[in-house]
Amino acid sequence: MSDTPIESGVPVTPTRYWHRLDDGRVQCDLCPRHCRLHEGKRGLCFVRARKDDQIVLTTYGRSSGFCIDPVEKKPLNHFLSGTPILSFGTAGCNLACKFCQNWDISKSRETDTLAAAATPEAIATAARRNGCHSVAYTYNDPVIFMEYAIDIAQACKEQNICSVAVTAGYIDEKPRELFFRYMDAANIDLKAFTEDFYYRLTGGHLQPVLDTLIYLKRETSVWFELTTLVIPGQNDSEKEFEEMTQWIVENLGPDVPIHFTAFHPDWKMRDLPPTPAATLIKAAGIARMNGIHYAYVGNVHNRHYASTWCHECGELLVERDWYVLGEWNLDEKGCCRNCGTSCAGVFLPSPGDWGARRKPVGI
Repeated sequence: MSDTPIESGVPVTPTRYWHRLDDGRVQCDLCPRHCRLHEGKRGLCFVRARKDDQIVLTTYGRSSGFCIDPVEKKPLNHFLSGTPILSFGTAGCNLACKFCQNWDISKSRETDTLAAAATPEAIATAARRNGCHSVAYTYNDPVIFMEYAIDIAQACKEQNICSVAVTAGYIDEKPRELFFRYMDAANIDLKAFTEDFYYRLTGGHLQPVLDTLIYLKRETSVWFELTTLVIPGQNDSEKEFEEMTQWIVENLGPDVPIHFTAFHPDWKMRDLPPTPAATLIKAAGIARMNGIHYAYVGNVHNRHYASTWCHECGELLVERDWYVLGEWNLDEKGCCRNCGTSCAGVFLPSPGDWGARRKPVGI
Protein backbone atom coordinates (compact mmCIF):
# COMPACT_ATOMS: atom_id res chain seq x y z
CA MET A 1 0.00 0.00 0.00
CA SER A 2 1.22 3.52 -0.82
CA ASP A 3 1.23 6.28 1.76
CA THR A 4 0.57 8.81 -0.98
CA PRO A 5 -2.95 10.21 -0.54
CA ILE A 6 -5.26 10.78 -3.47
CA GLU A 7 -5.33 14.47 -4.25
CA SER A 8 -8.58 16.40 -4.28
CA GLY A 9 -9.78 17.25 -7.77
CA VAL A 10 -8.12 14.25 -9.45
CA PRO A 11 -10.60 12.77 -11.98
CA VAL A 12 -11.44 9.16 -11.18
CA THR A 13 -13.13 6.20 -12.86
CA PRO A 14 -15.10 3.56 -10.88
CA THR A 15 -13.78 -0.02 -10.95
CA ARG A 16 -15.48 -3.33 -10.26
CA TYR A 17 -12.97 -5.62 -8.53
CA TRP A 18 -13.03 -4.74 -4.82
CA HIS A 19 -15.00 -5.46 -1.65
CA ARG A 20 -15.50 -3.94 1.78
CA LEU A 21 -13.90 -5.50 4.87
CA ASP A 22 -15.37 -5.80 8.33
CA ASP A 23 -12.71 -3.47 9.76
CA GLY A 24 -13.86 -0.59 7.53
CA ARG A 25 -11.15 -0.87 4.91
CA VAL A 26 -11.81 -1.63 1.23
CA GLN A 27 -9.81 -4.40 -0.47
CA CYS A 28 -8.76 -4.14 -4.10
CA ASP A 29 -9.27 -7.50 -5.85
CA LEU A 30 -7.49 -6.71 -9.10
CA CYS A 31 -4.20 -8.47 -8.35
CA PRO A 32 -2.77 -10.87 -5.76
CA ARG A 33 -1.43 -7.94 -3.74
CA HIS A 34 -4.96 -7.26 -2.39
CA CYS A 35 -4.25 -3.78 -1.06
CA ARG A 36 -6.53 -2.88 1.85
CA LEU A 37 -7.18 0.84 1.89
CA HIS A 38 -8.55 3.52 4.11
CA GLU A 39 -10.41 6.45 2.54
CA GLY A 40 -8.20 8.65 0.36
CA LYS A 41 -5.28 6.19 0.19
CA ARG A 42 -3.67 4.68 -2.90
CA GLY A 43 -2.67 1.06 -3.53
CA LEU A 44 0.95 0.08 -4.15
CA CYS A 45 0.34 0.47 -7.88
CA PHE A 46 -0.32 4.18 -7.19
CA VAL A 47 -3.09 4.50 -9.79
CA ARG A 48 -5.87 2.64 -7.96
CA ALA A 49 -7.17 4.28 -4.81
CA ARG A 50 -10.08 4.41 -2.38
CA LYS A 51 -12.41 7.33 -2.90
CA ASP A 52 -16.01 7.59 -1.66
CA ASP A 53 -15.80 4.06 -0.23
CA GLN A 54 -14.89 2.35 -3.49
CA ILE A 55 -11.75 1.55 -5.50
CA VAL A 56 -11.26 3.96 -8.39
CA LEU A 57 -8.76 4.39 -11.22
CA THR A 58 -7.00 7.77 -11.15
CA THR A 59 -5.27 7.71 -14.56
CA TYR A 60 -8.04 6.97 -17.04
CA GLY A 61 -7.45 8.86 -20.28
CA ARG A 62 -3.94 10.00 -19.39
CA SER A 63 -0.70 8.63 -20.77
CA SER A 64 3.04 9.03 -20.36
CA GLY A 65 3.29 9.52 -24.13
CA PHE A 66 2.68 7.78 -27.46
CA CYS A 67 5.24 6.30 -29.83
CA ILE A 68 5.15 4.08 -32.91
CA ASP A 69 7.55 1.13 -32.57
CA PRO A 70 8.27 -2.05 -34.51
CA VAL A 71 6.11 -4.84 -33.11
CA GLU A 72 9.31 -6.88 -32.62
CA LYS A 73 10.33 -4.43 -29.87
CA LYS A 74 7.54 -5.58 -27.51
CA PRO A 75 9.04 -8.22 -28.10
CA LEU A 76 6.74 -10.19 -30.41
CA ASN A 77 8.50 -12.13 -33.17
CA HIS A 78 5.48 -14.16 -34.27
CA PHE A 79 2.73 -11.54 -34.45
CA LEU A 80 2.20 -9.32 -37.51
CA SER A 81 5.93 -9.28 -38.22
CA GLY A 82 7.45 -6.09 -39.56
CA THR A 83 4.45 -3.90 -38.78
CA PRO A 84 4.29 -0.69 -36.74
CA ILE A 85 2.55 -0.70 -33.36
CA LEU A 86 1.31 2.37 -31.47
CA SER A 87 2.69 2.07 -27.94
CA PHE A 88 1.84 3.87 -24.73
CA GLY A 89 1.70 3.51 -20.96
CA THR A 90 0.48 5.42 -17.93
CA ALA A 91 2.21 5.49 -14.51
CA GLY A 92 2.70 3.07 -11.65
CA CYS A 93 3.00 -0.71 -11.35
CA ASN A 94 1.65 -3.47 -9.12
CA LEU A 95 5.08 -5.07 -8.69
CA ALA A 96 8.11 -3.51 -7.03
CA CYS A 97 10.98 -4.85 -9.14
CA LYS A 98 14.34 -3.63 -7.89
CA PHE A 99 15.76 -4.08 -11.39
CA CYS A 100 13.02 -2.16 -13.26
CA GLN A 101 14.19 -1.04 -16.70
CA ASN A 102 11.34 1.50 -17.08
CA TRP A 103 11.44 2.85 -13.54
CA ASP A 104 10.91 6.49 -14.55
CA ILE A 105 7.39 5.51 -15.69
CA SER A 106 6.44 2.45 -13.67
CA LYS A 107 7.76 3.83 -10.37
CA SER A 108 6.40 7.31 -10.98
CA ARG A 109 4.48 8.89 -8.12
CA GLU A 110 3.95 12.16 -9.94
CA THR A 111 0.75 12.72 -11.89
CA ASP A 112 2.54 15.28 -14.08
CA THR A 113 4.35 12.30 -15.66
CA LEU A 114 1.07 11.80 -17.50
CA ALA A 115 1.49 14.53 -20.07
CA ALA A 116 -0.69 13.17 -22.86
CA ALA A 117 -4.46 12.92 -22.67
CA ALA A 118 -6.48 10.85 -25.12
CA THR A 119 -9.85 9.15 -25.41
CA PRO A 120 -10.00 5.50 -26.50
CA GLU A 121 -11.51 6.59 -29.83
CA ALA A 122 -8.70 9.09 -30.43
CA ILE A 123 -6.05 6.42 -29.81
CA ALA A 124 -7.71 3.97 -32.21
CA THR A 125 -8.02 6.68 -34.85
CA ALA A 126 -4.37 7.69 -34.40
CA ALA A 127 -3.28 4.07 -34.84
CA ARG A 128 -5.24 3.74 -38.08
CA ARG A 129 -4.11 7.14 -39.37
CA ASN A 130 -0.46 6.19 -38.84
CA GLY A 131 -0.77 2.80 -40.52
CA CYS A 132 -0.44 0.79 -37.31
CA HIS A 133 -1.85 -2.72 -37.25
CA SER A 134 -2.00 -2.80 -33.46
CA VAL A 135 -1.83 -0.86 -30.21
CA ALA A 136 0.46 -1.91 -27.34
CA TYR A 137 -0.34 -1.29 -23.69
CA THR A 138 3.21 -1.17 -22.40
CA TYR A 139 5.98 0.80 -20.62
CA ASN A 140 4.17 0.09 -17.36
CA ASP A 141 1.79 -2.79 -16.66
CA PRO A 142 -1.64 -2.38 -18.31
CA VAL A 143 -3.28 -4.61 -15.71
CA ILE A 144 -3.40 -1.64 -13.35
CA PHE A 145 -5.23 0.56 -15.89
CA MET A 146 -7.37 -2.24 -17.28
CA GLU A 147 -10.57 -0.18 -17.56
CA TYR A 148 -8.80 2.29 -19.86
CA ALA A 149 -7.06 -0.50 -21.79
CA ILE A 150 -10.30 -2.41 -22.34
CA ASP A 151 -12.12 0.68 -23.61
CA ILE A 152 -9.24 1.36 -26.01
CA ALA A 153 -9.26 -2.27 -27.18
CA GLN A 154 -12.97 -2.04 -27.95
CA ALA A 155 -12.47 1.19 -29.89
CA CYS A 156 -9.56 -0.41 -31.78
CA LYS A 157 -11.57 -3.46 -32.72
CA GLU A 158 -14.12 -1.21 -34.42
CA GLN A 159 -11.30 0.02 -36.68
CA ASN A 160 -9.70 -3.42 -37.21
CA ILE A 161 -6.76 -2.60 -34.97
CA CYS A 162 -5.36 -5.36 -32.72
CA SER A 163 -4.54 -4.96 -29.03
CA VAL A 164 -1.31 -6.15 -27.40
CA ALA A 165 -0.70 -6.37 -23.65
CA VAL A 166 2.88 -6.23 -22.39
CA THR A 167 2.44 -7.41 -18.83
CA ALA A 168 3.90 -9.34 -15.92
CA GLY A 169 0.66 -11.32 -15.74
CA TYR A 170 0.21 -10.51 -12.03
CA ILE A 171 -3.58 -10.44 -11.89
CA ASP A 172 -6.40 -12.24 -10.09
CA GLU A 173 -8.64 -14.82 -11.76
CA LYS A 174 -11.83 -12.82 -12.43
CA PRO A 175 -10.22 -9.62 -13.75
CA ARG A 176 -7.81 -11.81 -15.75
CA GLU A 177 -10.74 -13.30 -17.66
CA LEU A 178 -12.16 -9.87 -18.47
CA PHE A 179 -8.84 -8.22 -19.37
CA PHE A 180 -7.61 -10.87 -21.79
CA ARG A 181 -11.04 -11.20 -23.41
CA TYR A 182 -10.16 -7.98 -25.26
CA MET A 183 -6.50 -8.73 -26.08
CA ASP A 184 -5.30 -10.24 -29.35
CA ALA A 185 -1.72 -10.82 -28.26
CA ALA A 186 0.49 -10.48 -25.20
CA ASN A 187 4.06 -10.63 -24.09
CA ILE A 188 4.20 -12.01 -20.56
CA ASP A 189 7.20 -11.14 -18.43
CA LEU A 190 8.20 -14.38 -16.70
CA LYS A 191 10.79 -12.74 -14.48
CA ALA A 192 12.33 -15.91 -13.07
CA PHE A 193 11.37 -19.42 -12.05
CA THR A 194 11.83 -19.31 -8.28
CA GLU A 195 9.56 -18.00 -5.55
CA ASP A 196 12.63 -16.60 -3.80
CA PHE A 197 13.42 -14.31 -6.75
CA TYR A 198 9.83 -13.04 -7.02
CA TYR A 199 9.58 -12.38 -3.28
CA ARG A 200 12.98 -10.71 -2.84
CA LEU A 201 13.24 -8.71 -6.04
CA THR A 202 9.67 -8.01 -7.18
CA GLY A 203 7.62 -8.03 -3.99
CA GLY A 204 5.31 -10.58 -5.61
CA HIS A 205 4.90 -14.32 -6.05
CA LEU A 206 5.61 -16.76 -8.89
CA GLN A 207 2.48 -18.95 -8.86
CA PRO A 208 -0.04 -16.26 -9.94
CA VAL A 209 2.08 -15.63 -13.04
CA LEU A 210 2.20 -19.33 -13.88
CA ASP A 211 -1.58 -19.44 -13.40
CA THR A 212 -1.95 -16.61 -15.92
CA LEU A 213 0.20 -18.47 -18.45
CA ILE A 214 -1.78 -21.69 -18.09
CA TYR A 215 -5.03 -19.73 -18.38
CA LEU A 216 -3.88 -18.02 -21.59
CA LYS A 217 -2.85 -21.31 -23.15
CA ARG A 218 -5.86 -23.40 -22.15
CA GLU A 219 -8.72 -20.93 -22.06
CA THR A 220 -8.04 -18.24 -24.68
CA SER A 221 -6.99 -17.69 -28.28
CA VAL A 222 -4.59 -14.88 -27.32
CA TRP A 223 -1.24 -15.23 -29.06
CA PHE A 224 1.45 -14.82 -26.41
CA GLU A 225 5.21 -14.90 -26.08
CA LEU A 226 7.42 -14.90 -22.97
CA THR A 227 10.27 -12.66 -21.91
CA THR A 228 12.81 -13.31 -19.16
CA LEU A 229 15.24 -10.55 -18.23
CA VAL A 230 18.36 -12.51 -17.27
CA ILE A 231 20.15 -10.93 -14.29
CA PRO A 232 23.68 -12.05 -13.36
CA GLY A 233 23.74 -14.02 -10.13
CA GLN A 234 19.97 -13.85 -9.65
CA ASN A 235 18.15 -15.97 -12.26
CA ASP A 236 20.92 -17.07 -14.63
CA SER A 237 21.78 -20.60 -13.47
CA GLU A 238 21.59 -23.53 -15.88
CA LYS A 239 19.39 -25.30 -13.31
CA GLU A 240 16.81 -22.52 -13.44
CA PHE A 241 16.88 -22.39 -17.24
CA GLU A 242 16.35 -26.16 -17.30
CA GLU A 243 13.42 -26.10 -14.87
CA MET A 244 11.76 -23.09 -16.49
CA THR A 245 11.91 -24.38 -20.04
CA GLN A 246 10.85 -27.90 -19.07
CA TRP A 247 7.82 -26.41 -17.31
CA ILE A 248 6.98 -24.33 -20.38
CA VAL A 249 7.04 -27.34 -22.71
CA GLU A 250 5.02 -29.48 -20.31
CA ASN A 251 2.37 -26.85 -19.53
CA LEU A 252 2.30 -24.47 -22.50
CA GLY A 253 3.69 -26.61 -25.30
CA PRO A 254 6.73 -26.17 -27.56
CA ASP A 255 5.33 -23.38 -29.74
CA VAL A 256 5.31 -20.54 -27.19
CA PRO A 257 8.32 -18.35 -28.06
CA ILE A 258 10.61 -17.17 -25.27
CA HIS A 259 12.95 -14.18 -25.32
CA PHE A 260 15.97 -14.15 -23.01
CA THR A 261 16.98 -10.51 -22.73
CA ALA A 262 20.03 -8.75 -21.30
CA PHE A 263 19.85 -6.82 -18.04
CA HIS A 264 21.54 -3.45 -17.72
CA PRO A 265 22.21 -1.88 -14.30
CA ASP A 266 19.27 0.33 -13.33
CA TRP A 267 16.91 1.49 -10.58
CA LYS A 268 17.99 -0.22 -7.32
CA MET A 269 20.35 -2.77 -8.87
CA ARG A 270 23.10 -0.60 -10.32
CA ASP A 271 25.84 -2.64 -8.67
CA LEU A 272 25.43 -5.66 -10.97
CA PRO A 273 27.13 -6.02 -14.38
CA PRO A 274 25.22 -6.27 -17.68
CA THR A 275 24.28 -9.76 -18.76
CA PRO A 276 26.96 -11.43 -20.93
CA ALA A 277 25.70 -12.43 -24.36
CA ALA A 278 27.05 -15.92 -23.73
CA THR A 279 24.61 -16.38 -20.85
CA LEU A 280 21.64 -15.53 -23.06
CA ILE A 281 22.84 -17.90 -25.78
CA LYS A 282 23.25 -20.63 -23.17
CA ALA A 283 19.67 -20.06 -21.99
CA ALA A 284 18.32 -20.17 -25.54
CA GLY A 285 20.28 -23.34 -26.23
CA ILE A 286 18.87 -25.06 -23.15
CA ALA A 287 15.37 -24.00 -24.18
CA ARG A 288 15.78 -25.49 -27.64
CA MET A 289 17.31 -28.66 -26.24
CA ASN A 290 14.29 -29.06 -23.97
CA GLY A 291 11.94 -28.83 -26.94
CA ILE A 292 11.01 -25.14 -27.23
CA HIS A 293 10.79 -24.41 -30.95
CA TYR A 294 11.44 -20.66 -30.80
CA ALA A 295 14.02 -19.30 -28.33
CA TYR A 296 15.52 -15.84 -28.84
CA VAL A 297 18.02 -13.48 -27.25
CA GLY A 298 17.39 -9.76 -26.89
CA ASN A 299 19.06 -6.47 -25.96
CA VAL A 300 22.23 -7.78 -27.62
CA HIS A 301 23.14 -7.95 -31.31
CA ASN A 302 22.97 -11.53 -32.53
CA ARG A 303 21.34 -12.21 -35.89
CA HIS A 304 21.28 -15.98 -35.44
CA TYR A 305 19.45 -15.96 -32.11
CA ALA A 306 17.19 -13.07 -33.15
CA SER A 307 16.02 -14.91 -36.27
CA THR A 308 13.34 -17.59 -36.62
CA TRP A 309 14.33 -21.05 -37.85
CA CYS A 310 12.15 -23.96 -38.94
CA HIS A 311 12.15 -26.49 -36.12
CA GLU A 312 11.60 -29.31 -38.61
CA CYS A 313 14.16 -28.77 -41.39
CA GLY A 314 16.36 -25.99 -39.99
CA GLU A 315 15.57 -23.49 -42.77
CA LEU A 316 15.89 -19.78 -41.97
CA LEU A 317 12.31 -18.52 -41.88
CA VAL A 318 12.59 -14.90 -40.75
CA GLU A 319 15.91 -13.09 -40.62
CA ARG A 320 16.19 -10.25 -38.07
CA ASP A 321 18.98 -7.73 -37.61
CA TRP A 322 17.83 -5.98 -34.45
CA TYR A 323 14.33 -4.92 -35.57
CA VAL A 324 14.98 -4.97 -39.32
CA LEU A 325 13.61 -7.97 -41.23
CA GLY A 326 15.71 -9.53 -43.97
CA GLU A 327 15.21 -12.91 -45.61
CA TRP A 328 11.59 -14.16 -45.42
CA ASN A 329 10.89 -17.80 -46.14
CA LEU A 330 7.31 -18.18 -44.92
CA ASP A 331 4.59 -18.77 -47.48
CA GLU A 332 1.29 -16.86 -47.39
CA LYS A 333 -0.09 -19.40 -44.89
CA GLY A 334 2.83 -18.96 -42.47
CA CYS A 335 4.53 -22.24 -43.38
CA CYS A 336 8.16 -23.02 -44.19
CA ARG A 337 8.72 -22.70 -47.95
CA ASN A 338 11.23 -25.56 -47.80
CA CYS A 339 9.31 -28.31 -45.98
CA GLY A 340 5.80 -26.94 -45.43
CA THR A 341 5.94 -27.06 -41.60
CA SER A 342 3.73 -24.44 -39.99
CA CYS A 343 5.44 -21.68 -38.04
CA ALA A 344 3.37 -20.91 -34.95
CA GLY A 345 2.09 -17.36 -34.75
CA VAL A 346 -0.12 -14.77 -36.41
CA PHE A 347 1.41 -13.70 -39.71
CA LEU A 348 0.28 -11.53 -42.59
CA PRO A 349 0.61 -12.94 -46.14
CA SER A 350 3.75 -10.80 -46.49
CA PRO A 351 5.88 -9.03 -43.87
CA GLY A 352 5.68 -5.35 -43.03
CA ASP A 353 8.59 -3.00 -43.69
CA TRP A 354 8.49 -0.67 -40.68
CA GLY A 355 12.02 -1.68 -39.70
CA ALA A 356 13.66 -0.16 -36.63
CA ARG A 357 11.99 3.25 -36.81
CA ARG A 358 10.74 4.91 -33.65
CA LYS A 359 8.24 7.74 -34.16
CA PRO A 360 6.77 9.78 -31.28
CA VAL A 361 3.24 10.90 -32.08
CA GLY A 362 0.67 13.27 -30.66
CA ILE A 363 -2.93 12.21 -30.17
